[in-house]
Amino acid sequence: MTDFEQWRAISASTGPGDRAAAEAGVRLAYASAGLPAPDRIVWARSPLEAVRLLHPEQLARAGRSVREQVRTAPWAAARDRSHAELGAREFARHWQVTGAPLWESTEPIVDRIRAGVVAAAAPVPEPTDSGSDAQKEALRAARSAELRVRMLLLDAVTGQHDAAWLSAFDTSAGSPLAGLAAVARETGWWWPYENLAVLSERPTALHRDEAGRLDCGDGPAVGYSDGFGLYAWRGMPVPGEFLDELVSLTPERIRAEENAELRRVMLEYYGYDRYLAESGAQPLQRDETGILWRIALPDDEDVVMVEVVNSTPEPDGTYRTYWLRVPPATRTAREGVAWTFGLTAPEYQPVAQT
Repeated sequence: MTDFEQWRAISASTGPGDRAAAEAGVRLAYASAGLPAPDRIVWARSPLEAVRLLHPEQLARAGRSVREQVRTAPWAAARDRSHAELGAREFARHWQVTGAPLWESTEPIVDRIRAGVVAAAAPVPEPTDSGSDAQKEALRAARSAELRVRMLLLDAVTGQHDAAWLSAFDTSAGSPLAGLAAVARETGWWWPYENLAVLSERPTALHRDEAGRLDCGDGPAVGYSDGFGLYAWRGMPVPGEFLDELVSLTPERIRAEENAELRRVMLEYYGYDRYLAESGAQPLQRDETGILWRIALPDDEDVVMVEVVNSTPEPDGTYRTYWLRVPPATRTAREGVAWTFGLTAPEYQPVAQT
């Protein structure tokens, strides 16, 4: 297994790591930065639990953040060395075959975890029309708590999700990045302070679709052992209770959903063909290529589909039906089918359909 493959596996690892190895990595990372080891190393089951552990009294004892010395400065020095050794053009090529692919897969997870922690640790109430003094004060307090959580997240080192840049540089024993790499191999996000390091465990669950997007229809796409979970459907964040509702969907419930993005998720889960059949929709147009259908949705663009039948029979003699989603402005089935081939309707003249 190459270094890149190893780091790709690390970035997607779930379940407990080796705590002793991670703690040794913390001490090595501090030593490499010229710092004494922290007095205490504390474990949390998730980044959310870590943020909650770092309350003001705990931070007062922890001392200042040393993220700059432990993570930022060594990374910048490694990048500068690599850039000087390879030159600008070769360095860019090196990044494209090492860090770049991992960055594309890990950064959406980092962003989702960060947003999920903020929402769970410091929920901000919706403003009301009354705007009483008590409500205004509650809103100010909530926004102050939100700012504190966001600032704490700036102190975090993202552990296994730093795999992108760790894969691009030397992390072997004796290198300035060896300690950071040792922590990343065994744990998730962590917080380095002068007197305290807080390490959070890796997720217990990670689910992605074939395109690499966070995706799970029956539970959290990213889940932790303390119950903190992040829900997503094909990359789109959704509330956890929303997924529970999908199994009992009806066309009426789909039409009643006011959030256009959640309505699209409902349609994908329910199936466009099933929705058309059960909502009493009527075809707009038909020709030799197929049948054009349109689903009008409130406060959203219409969903336009072409129903086509495969001209090649299945082994049992039946003919399989396909549904092609096409642009809302499509006016004929031929135009829609042609669009899927990158052609205009007049240009679409198949010799034989398969």
